[in-house]
Amino acid sequence: MATVFKKPHALKDKPLHYCPGCTHGIIHRLIAEVLDELGIEGKTIGISPVGCAYNNYEYFNCDMVQAAHGRAPAVATGVKRVNPDNVVFTYQGDGDLAAIGTAEIVHAATRGEKITTIFVNNTIYGMTSGQMAPTTLLGQITTTSPFGRKPEMHGYPIKVCEMLSSLEGAVYIERVSTHDIKNIMNAKKAIKKAFQVQMANLGFSLVEVLSSCPTNWGLNPVESLQRIKDEMVPFYPLGNFKGKDLEV
Repeated sequence: MATVFKKPHALKDKPLHYCPGCTHGIIHRLIAEVLDELGIEGKTIGISPVGCAYNNYEYFNCDMVQAAHGRAPAVATGVKRVNPDNVVFTYQGDGDLAAIGTAEIVHAATRGEKITTIFVNNTIYGMTSGQMAPTTLLGQITTTSPFGRKPEMHGYPIKVCEMLSSLEGAVYIERVSTHDIKNIMNAKKAIKKAFQVQMANLGFSLVEVLSSCPTNWGLNPVESLQRIKDEMVPFYPLGNFKGKDLEV
């Protein structure tokens, strides 16, 4: 009987630590499938900073490096420049990338560093008890915005793809989602292209993935996926922001 579905080789055979309904696990699998399909597991180096996925070095079969909070793009820059023939990616959450790591990602992108960033946006600090993140939606209740995010008090949510796509060094920027099968397949295509952009030596690439956080949202897994569709996608529109027609 032909095998139609199996665990990617680039993903270790180890149970994930994420909460039930969290889509980090789906995103991990997509990355692993892409590493398998491109045949680059043995030459890939991933960078893990602080956040929900801080220990994803336990899940991927490729080489992994731990970085300080927000500093993954800086570490990835050094790793890539020293090892230009390797494929280097960072895996970062919204609190890590869009708060303490904002300067790092902006300058890595504007320098056109030949790295790939997988940016997971769940509109909240998932690991540290559900505080408001730079991506928290207006009106969203968190442990540090108990009456909802208010623009006059907290400012507006940061749209990372829109911001980075204005930088000349960024060559491929796309936002995708994990709320249903169709969008998960689109997410895989975007992740694969982001890696191919790096392999073609074209410049900086980033894929933003809208993800769920049932525990800190106070929702069950099904409700969480619906929230992505109903609340996140209207504010963070899906699609390509730069590099749609790149040949890779």
